[in-house]
Amino acid sequence: MSDALINGLAGAGGGIIAQLLTYPLQTVNTRQQTERDLKKEKRKLGTIEQMCQVVKQEGWGQLYGGLAPSLMGTAASQGVYYYFYQIFRSKAEATALAHKKNGIGDGSVGMFSSLVVAALAGCVNVLLTSPFWVVVTRMQTHTKTSKKSESIHSKLIAPDEVIPAAIEPPPFGTSHAIQELYGEGGVLGFWKGVIPTLIMVSNPSMQFMLYEKMLKKLKKRRALSKKDNGVTAFEVFLLGALAKLGATVVTYPLLVVKARLQAKQVTSGDKRQNYKGTLDAILKMIQYEGFYGFYKASEGDLWLSSSTSLGLREGSDLSMAA
Repeated sequence: MSDALINGLAGAGGGIIAQLLTYPLQTVNTRQQTERDLKKEKRKLGTIEQMCQVVKQEGWGQLYGGLAPSLMGTAASQGVYYYFYQIFRSKAEATALAHKKNGIGDGSVGMFSSLVVAALAGCVNVLLTSPFWVVVTRMQTHTKTSKKSESIHSKLIAPDEVIPAAIEPPPFGTSHAIQELYGEGGVLGFWKGVIPTLIMVSNPSMQFMLYEKMLKKLKKRRALSKKDNGVTAFEVFLLGALAKLGATVVTYPLLVVKARLQAKQVTSGDKRQNYKGTLDAILKMIQYEGFYGFYKASEGDLWLSSSTSLGLREGSDLSMAA
């Protein structure tokens, strides 16, 4: 079995476990990101409070809406990323060795080449697995009729009146989301939000550069103070978490734009809530919601990011979010 295939399978397995543990929080985050706030009022409910509200009004199952395609997407994303990363990495190493024979370099893959390899693998991952995440977003943001409203409606019906079976809407499954997306935009509809997602491939690169810069400063400070230059495991973890949070803060607005584009668009009524593309979404969000709109549910996503500061999430935190 090749190294590329082994890395792909290992990445897929780890991604599935992480997805199962954090999925309810991801669902609530996606819902918060896609909420329209045209009055520029800050959200009243926190992440945990909204999670409890979803459970109360729609049931536990709704927190796991889109779990099946999400797990498939996670396995595919992690597998694709690590598979192509290993292929691109092997080619980069072969190129470096060839350059060494010609008297150029020391035969090792430099930092810039490593970042290029990671970016290329991330872009391939995004382009191949985007349909999974568009379907997942649709299912996560689909709101189910609350049990409370159904009970109130039932009280308004006379005891001898027959309740039609159509009152209970059918479950919104994967096939429904696929049909809805295809009906709206054809095959290209499954690649909604792909532009901001491709840009978010830079997230791990930012994280790496921030980490290296902070590590260099830490070592320099200790050298000046004539202390031991060794870096502890806790300090490595802390620097990794800070670098991850910094990169997330910078690229988070693109994550919100991506979620808005992938969610069901408002085709009638208020056109302020309808986005024709990435640029149109950004301009309308700035105009009608202000810059706060770009950081909806950021506390929940930062929580997820910090908990996986040395790992990868959603197929490619790798790509930050496919």
